[in-house]
Amino acid sequence: MTADAADTDTDAQRRKPIRLSSGEELDDLVATDDLVLVDFYTKGCTLCQSIKPVVGNVARATDVTVAMLNPRDDLDLVERFNIRSVPTLLLFEDGELVGRLAEGFQGTDAILGFVEEHTEKSISAE
Repeated sequence: MTADAADTDTDAQRRKPIRLSSGEELDDLVATDDLVLVDFYTKGCTLCQSIKPVVGNVARATDVTVAMLNPRDDLDLVERFNIRSVPTLLLFEDGELVGRLAEGFQGTDAILGFVEEHTEKSISAE
């Protein structure tokens, strides 16, 4: 594999949503990445299943780090982030929570608009 091919593979992997399993993993990600969009979901939720490819589109279309986390894996997250319904999308910029979207299914354009509205940084992919 050439260096260019390896870079492309790394970019493609980076642009997929990251699966997290704990608040500690979330804290580490938010501390290291400038912009993080987290999709809180649960298994068996049809809206959550429907939004999964949408957050994948957002990950591929932008430089925003996209993560997915089932709050049932770490119940402290439910209270910590006031998760009352799923899917709930939380946006972090420079380690701070700057936006919340908990209005059911949203399309790619709506989520991109939400991110752009709540952040100061450019979200476009290079």
